[in-house]
Amino acid sequence: MTTDHAVLALTVPDWVRGLIFDCDGTLADSLPLHYAAWEETFAALDLPCSLELLLRHNGKPTDLIVALYNAEFGRTINVAEFTADKERRTYARLEQTKPLEPAAGLARRYYGRLPLAVVSGSNRANVERTLRAIGLRELFPVVLTADDGLPPKPAPELFLEAARQLRIEPGYCQVFEDADSGLEAACRAGMLATDVRPFLT
Repeated sequence: MTTDHAVLALTVPDWVRGLIFDCDGTLADSLPLHYAAWEETFAALDLPCSLELLLRHNGKPTDLIVALYNAEFGRTINVAEFTADKERRTYARLEQTKPLEPAAGLARRYYGRLPLAVVSGSNRANVERTLRAIGLRELFPVVLTADDGLPPKPAPELFLEAARQLRIEPGYCQVFEDADSGLEAACRAGMLATDVRPFLT
């Protein structure tokens, strides 16, 4: 996996022509809000919430994670009903979201200098609400989510579609991600994959 670790701050090589950002955990400090919604939704069913499973599948759509939970723990949760309940609880919290400055600050600096996109495994309503809450929505002409009908990360299709809409060759795009599945997807798309997690500590 190709990664870019700057010493003090996220950097963009001179050859890069487009920047693509994950949303939750990269631009926005929204993951604790998502995890709280997961815990509440499981609690409503008197079921334990496996934080380890959520962390392992970070970046994947809610319905896929619920299906994986069923498979791993031998449950028969109604995926559609659970997903709707969890997303409702998440949406209600997202106004509290704050930006994560390593990536958010980089996006502000490059706005108007390079084309910018967001690629998220969350649904469109949550992503749009999150980007508005952190004051960054207007920076991104291209926003792709789990609602766009493309295979989820670690498949590369969402990133390739973002590059197509930005009109940038994938090899000239840099991706900023906090999840292993997103970093793998960026690498599979032939893009420079940058792990933001070292810059969040």
